[in-house]
Amino acid sequence: MKNLKKFSLALAMLICFVSLAQEKTIHGIVSDSGGPLPGATIMVKGTTRGTQTDFDGKYTIKASKGETLVFSYIGYTSKQFKIGNSAEINIVLNGMQTLDEVVVTGYAETTRKAYLGSVVKDKKAKPLSQQLQGNARGLAITHAKESIKIRGNTSIIDKDIIPATNDYEDYEAFVENAFESPKAAPLSTFSIDVDNASYTNIRRLINNGQKVPKDAVRIEEMMNFFKYDYPQPTDNHPFSINSEYSECPWNSNNKLVRIGLQGKNIDDKNLPASNLVFLIDVSGSMFSDNKLPLLKESMKVLVTQLRKDDKVAIVVYAGAAGLVLPPTSGDKKMTIIDALDKLQSGGSTAGGAGIQLAYKTAKENFIKGGNNRVVLATDGDFNVGASSDNDMQRLIEEERKSGVFLTCLGFGMGNYKDSKMETLANKGNGNYAYIDNIQEANRFLGKEFKGSMFAIAKDVKIQIEFNPTFVQAYRLIGYENRKLRPEDFKNDEIDAGELGSGHTVTALYEIVPVNVKSDYFKPLEDTKYSKVENKGTNYQNELATIKFRYKKPDGDKSIEMIATISSTNKALKTASDDFKFCTAVAWFGLNLKDSKMVSNKSLVDIKKLAKEGLANDDEGYKAEFIRLIEGGNTFIAAKN
Repeated sequence: MKNLKKFSLALAMLICFVSLAQEKTIHGIVSDSGGPLPGATIMVKGTTRGTQTDFDGKYTIKASKGETLVFSYIGYTSKQFKIGNSAEINIVLNGMQTLDEVVVTGYAETTRKAYLGSVVKDKKAKPLSQQLQGNARGLAITHAKESIKIRGNTSIIDKDIIPATNDYEDYEAFVENAFESPKAAPLSTFSIDVDNASYTNIRRLINNGQKVPKDAVRIEEMMNFFKYDYPQPTDNHPFSINSEYSECPWNSNNKLVRIGLQGKNIDDKNLPASNLVFLIDVSGSMFSDNKLPLLKESMKVLVTQLRKDDKVAIVVYAGAAGLVLPPTSGDKKMTIIDALDKLQSGGSTAGGAGIQLAYKTAKENFIKGGNNRVVLATDGDFNVGASSDNDMQRLIEEERKSGVFLTCLGFGMGNYKDSKMETLANKGNGNYAYIDNIQEANRFLGKEFKGSMFAIAKDVKIQIEFNPTFVQAYRLIGYENRKLRPEDFKNDEIDAGELGSGHTVTALYEIVPVNVKSDYFKPLEDTKYSKVENKGTNYQNELATIKFRYKKPDGDKSIEMIATISSTNKALKTASDDFKFCTAVAWFGLNLKDSKMVSNKSLVDIKKLAKEGLANDDEGYKAEFIRLIEGGNTFIAAKN
């Protein structure tokens, strides 16, 4: 009888435990006194599980009864809520408690003394929560010590100057690709780009209610954020080649060609050992919640992926650079995590010195045939020593010769230097992601760890030749800063993009067919010799010939692949789901850029096409994009 009671008690406890541990979907709205808060963060306390509210302040997250949700938003006091029986949890966040108010009128000099000269006390300043209404929401202001009243575009917090809008964010300016004639320019050549930082940055801006600067929009990175259903390669090459030819929805008389690469998915047991150096910016500008604190949690996601054969070193930089963790085995995760937890921000930003020390450390521990990589995490705001974009380009071009790859992780807002991060990744055999929340860290550094960290091909170039029998003009959508000269294609000294395990790469060309009048292309008159009849074949079944060149990760000599694209096209309604969705993403990007080569700019039509192509979306990223379209209705392209 006694044993039966013990068994019953144990069974009851087990049932209770299972009940408590059972996950369920929690949903609700996060708001303040002014309405819903887009971009608020919801985390399951003590874990890396989290989500972010959409444009309407709505969220969903899986958690168990008894767990605690932490709700936070920049400039607001965080709230915690223990999960009970209800699946709906609505939270109202309040502005931070204010002490003495600080007013900043702006700055013209870069010394601390000069900044302090513009600070005055104002005890009548409104609470921070009220100042964050409207376009001011999402500012990088998180200290509870002082609330900030803004007269100009700048706020002083602790030791750093943090812009109150995105006016001080830097983006590389570029001109949208124009139409070209295959007779005048028979070859179109460019480097692949697997980066997707532009998309997550745009997501952050829209969710925060800010306008999107035109130069922040890189359409290729928007398209390549999403995964498409391309087949795995079946030969000895590291990627498969895929194409599709259909109609163009924004210019009804034109066509679109989609080119897709699918990288080979390497089995986990065949992954080479990794020699990683975390290069972490701990300067004063990194104090905000969405900078160093988010950075540390993000790097922990990466640490969980490491194996015993892997090793990690940590280099930090502020006013100077230093090694805070020597190369440590990947199975000593708590040692690595403890080193991350001890990091604090303060001081200026000697990014160049940090890069040099990180590469020196990587080279000293180089694994032949392994994955040797520096992982740079920063807001890009270098201001000591070599710091300009040109300085960084020269430095990284020299360092890449070592065979060490580079991953750039961008954090923060307000003073974010996208142009510098893009330069480093483009010139350093690297890739680039913008981490706007812990979910993005889980995606890029967790779920897509192999694609992000393990290159299967480098210096991948594409060259396409269109058949003038069918093509009057063509233009590449996006890839403006990845274009190459025709002669660069076979030049193995020219750097190009890398392709990771399982990565997909997509490119779109807009085509003006022959005998079609276009408002965006004026054909040249035939010259004397162009009228001479070609006695050879005119390749009636070929729209284009496409060539690829790539090197193995540790190779110096390129390997070439050739394929052709059929001239047979299909109606958009019968095109693949991937074609429709990819086209909708590009179309939205063209709208954000306020492209002058788009006739139909209807967001309703873009959303409709995206919904038609909504498939293979287990993670919900494509559905999230459709919600962004709705938000973009208000925040279409800032006029520069």
